Amino acid sequence: MAAVATQTAPAPAPIVARPRRSFPAWRWAILLIAAVYFLLPLYAAIRFAGLHAFGSVVTQPGFGSALWLSLRLGVVTWVITMLLMVPTTVYVHLRLPRLRRLMETITILPIVIPPVVLIIGVLQVMPLSLRSTPWLLALEYVILTMPFAYRALDAGLRSIDVKTLTEASGSLGAGWLTTLWRVILPNIRTALLSATILILALVLGEFTMASLDLQTTFPVWIVLFDQENAQISVAASIFALVVTWLFLMLITVVATRQSRRTGGGEVTLFSVAPRETIGN
Repeated sequence: MAAVATQTAPAPAPIVARPRRSFPAWRWAILLIAAVYFLLPLYAAIRFAGLHAFGSVVTQPGFGSALWLSLRLGVVTWVITMLLMVPTTVYVHLRLPRLRRLMETITILPIVIPPVVLIIGVLQVMPLSLRSTPWLLALEYVILTMPFAYRALDAGLRSIDVKTLTEASGSLGAGWLTTLWRVILPNIRTALLSATILILALVLGEFTMASLDLQTTFPVWIVLFDQENAQISVAASIFALVVTWLFLMLITVVATRQSRRTGGGEVTLFSVAPRETIGN
């Protein structure tokens, strides 16, 4: 008798239910405390100023010139900082990797030294022709933003293999400027945008150096106008906070979407998630 072999169908794989992500109560408590800590003063300031004060802020004398001066200083500070810090950070990573700790120590000095001491020393050595212009303040802001810009750029360069990319670009006949512009910069675009966020946030909110430099930037205008109308001054402070927050959020959202399309990392302040490198 021939044996008839029957083939049985394989048993279906058991369905494993994914565990639901729980959100512990202590996290809700922290979020609630943080929301109260940040939103309660804003609510009190809005109640004090009144809604009518917000419509009168832009019509106050000196508002437009002060805001325009802060924006110009932000652009000039960003340009000078990028021209100085990007080649320096890349060169340290490529040629002088042992000097990273020394660079971190040097770039932290503007945070350690009080701004009052820094501005007095700068005013003593700068020529009078430069001290009478607002561009001296931009140079001082470059010093203040150096710690933040360096750490953002350093985090971006650590997330890619700079040496391999540079050697590959050189083997294809590219020069140093071409390698920097078409290979390295596209791969640290996220770090550049993170540094931009930090630079603009510092410039738009700095008061001490601007006041000692006798320059009426937007934070200085808010403090000076407080002596005439406290409600308008509070409304201007909230306006500056909201505009700065919206501007920085716009940079973050646009940069994050562009990084996802090109395979870059998320836009953060001091770290960049390593992803695949890209070419240009």
